[in-house]
Amino acid sequence: MKITILTLFPEMFTPLSESIIGRARKKGLIEIEAVNIRDYTEDKHMKCDDYPFGGGAGLVMMAQPIGSAVEAVDPEHKARRIYLSPKGQTFRQEKVFELVEREHIVLLCGHYEGVDQRVLDLFFDEEISIGDYVLTGGELPAMVVCDAVARYAEGVLAPESLVQESFSENLLEYPHYTRPVEYRGLTVPEVLRSGDHAKIDAWRREQALAITKKNRPDLLK
Repeated sequence: MKITILTLFPEMFTPLSESIIGRARKKGLIEIEAVNIRDYTEDKHMKCDDYPFGGGAGLVMMAQPIGSAVEAVDPEHKARRIYLSPKGQTFRQEKVFELVEREHIVLLCGHYEGVDQRVLDLFFDEEISIGDYVLTGGELPAMVVCDAVARYAEGVLAPESLVQESFSENLLEYPHYTRPVEYRGLTVPEVLRSGDHAKIDAWRREQALAITKKNRPDLLK
């Protein structure tokens, strides 16, 4: 699987070289490349933004550099092209499962006041938002999408690590405990130390339901 990120700030993606995702990249299980949009501008001053028609605060990313970058990294439009935007559909686990089946994903990171609408109309398949708030750019959302999708790529994590996670069966995950048995007066629930796997499974599901009902009752509808 390959993820291409179009950005004005490729250096922001250094964290994706660390931890589980970093190891997966080193093993060749997933390829992530950050492409500098500025490399594709035709402006002699390397500009990639300009003032918006109609007036208003801020700058808008220009169509030409983005369009040229897209055509360079995905000339035959075989990739799923996504713009990270607060106007997009909310990123959910179902979308993760959909995207992990793709061989190539192209993510566009907007900045300033956004991007020229024409580049979205001409080159992109969908818009995704990671939540109902506004960030300074699409780089952090792109990292979220990369991390969420990459961990499901074949070989990145053991299959048993991917079951009974939050949002599987529309439930949040149950509590976890490890050694020591007692910490500052709090002890690991006895059922988890019983060795009775049927009781443990029942306790975990009960806890997952209770946590979901408290924190995200919308998931139970």
